[in-house]
Order: sequence, then structure tokens, then C-alpha cells
Amino acid sequence: MNIQLIQGHFNAKDAIGIITNMIHVKVKYHENKISHTSNEEDIKFCETKIKQLQKDLFEIRRFVEACGENINIQSEILISN
Repeated sequence: MNIQLIQGHFNAKDAIGIITNMIHVKVKYHENKISHTSNEEDIKFCETKIKQLQKDLFEIRRFVEACGENINIQSEILISN
């Protein structure tokens, strides 16, 4: 099953806003997992994921700002078993 989550052209400010919100959802997901587990391995995994997401967001912001006015974003979720 596929879900087209984002598809379109956005100005740089809106693109950064959309991407930031999406990444914040993922960070909150991992923070929630940390607060509900005592497994050290799971906590370290989530902490690593959060750090990588923060790094990715920083790099994406720099890229979008360097691209100029309009940004094309396409995001699809692929669900399978």
C-alpha cells in the first residue's frame, strides 16, 4: 500500500516548515519510546536516531535555503509486510 503524503512546489519558508514538522514528529516518537522503556539498548538506539534526525534537519535547512525560491517536495509512504 502506498500513501502520497506530500507532493508539490513550495516556497523555501513553507518547505522548511513542512520538513521541520515532519522531523519533529519522528523525534517525539523516539522521545516517547525512551520515556516508556528501561531497555538500555533501545534507549541508545532512539538517542542515535534523534541525533541523526537533528543533523538531517540542519543539512536540509541549509540545502533548501541555498536552493532559492521554490522547492519541490515529494514524500510517499510505502507499507508492506
